[in-house]
Amino acid sequence: MDAADNRLLTESGPGTPGGTVLRSYWQPAALTEELAGERPVVPVTLLGEELVLFRNELGELGLVKRACPHRGVDLSFGRLEDGGLRCPFHGWLFAPDGRCLETPAEPAGSTFHTRVRIGCYPVVERNGIVWAWLGDAPAPPLPGFDCFVAPSRQVFAFKGMWSCNWLQAHEVGIDPAHAAFLHRFLDLDEEAYGLQFRAMVADTGVPVVKLMREVPAATITAEPTGYGFRLRALRDFHGQFTHVRISNCIFPNAIAIAMSPTMTIMQWHVPIDDVRCYWYSMFVSYGDPVDAATLRAQRIDQVILPEYRSRTGVHDRWGFDAREQATATYTGMGQDINVHDQWAVESPGAIYDRTDEHLSPADVGIRTHRRLLLEALRNPSPATLIGAADPAAQRGPAAIDAATTGTDYDAAWRAAEAARRAATGWAPAIAD
Repeated sequence: MDAADNRLLTESGPGTPGGTVLRSYWQPAALTEELAGERPVVPVTLLGEELVLFRNELGELGLVKRACPHRGVDLSFGRLEDGGLRCPFHGWLFAPDGRCLETPAEPAGSTFHTRVRIGCYPVVERNGIVWAWLGDAPAPPLPGFDCFVAPSRQVFAFKGMWSCNWLQAHEVGIDPAHAAFLHRFLDLDEEAYGLQFRAMVADTGVPVVKLMREVPAATITAEPTGYGFRLRALRDFHGQFTHVRISNCIFPNAIAIAMSPTMTIMQWHVPIDDVRCYWYSMFVSYGDPVDAATLRAQRIDQVILPEYRSRTGVHDRWGFDAREQATATYTGMGQDINVHDQWAVESPGAIYDRTDEHLSPADVGIRTHRRLLLEALRNPSPATLIGAADPAAQRGPAAIDAATTGTDYDAAWRAAEAARRAATGWAPAIAD
């Protein structure tokens, strides 16, 4: 890759090709819980734009430009009153739809306010996240993915900030090979948060972490779908069975991966600007309702509010401990696999210089995504903006671990996925 393409892939601000592509899809703007306090006003920086999200006393949401169109002051300090957000500088009042309702410093009877609007974007709240539409075209419906159609009791949402470009964050999620190394645990006995790979492979009695450790090399293929592409990773466990792991790239900046036999994670990697991003995760349960209180408690101490910025990072070498690396974990960075991923995406620097990298055959997901993204950046059209034309028609996606003693690997995972979906009463069948 040359420097020009690396820059093209990583820019996301207004007016850039990357910004145009990302604005052709709904993007998460904030967690619902961020609006739960006495003053539901949240400063938001999204795709390089400084905005403010608020909920008025009628429950209506507004996402508007942060700079007041009068004299440019920061409206995240605004007064929430009278159906909108009021600027403390001169009292101008803005409705959730961007209309200026009042300019009270003007003489009585003035109609000046009718000639003023503030830039705003459509928003919709769904299963713990407020989603924003920053595109020029009218906002389409949200996609028909499981995380959107599931009952709220089946979904838990959270987020975290990483100090790197969004593409670095995304690429770790479409790299099935890294799990056998980066998330390897040397001790299988201890149960703790972060050890998602301790789930069993189907009914084999073999923990995923054991399989990953003993069979690190997988055969990885990519298959086009209506939302991006599906990754299939095969591992032959000593001739006893073949592990089939299905994960997904949801174009342009989301993934779907398996967490356990009954839970998947859908995760968006969203630029704050070109050197910081948020990951937004939606944990979708196909079994019992999620224990949201426990899931949140396991994660909230790992971040610094209100930014949800990780407590660890380059400043403390991501918590690296040489003794732990020798005896307990492959990284020496604790048992939270999210920290492992954070090191993998932050340590190359804020924007990785891809002109020096050497992609391998196992990097099929990364190569496939970059090819699709470059096509969309150079020629955004219905053909290249995958899934954007009819988002509501999208289903799934399937993200599951399965095992088979045969050679029809797709039949094995599809049967497991169909059974899981049929048991929910709400999850639609997948189409592709």
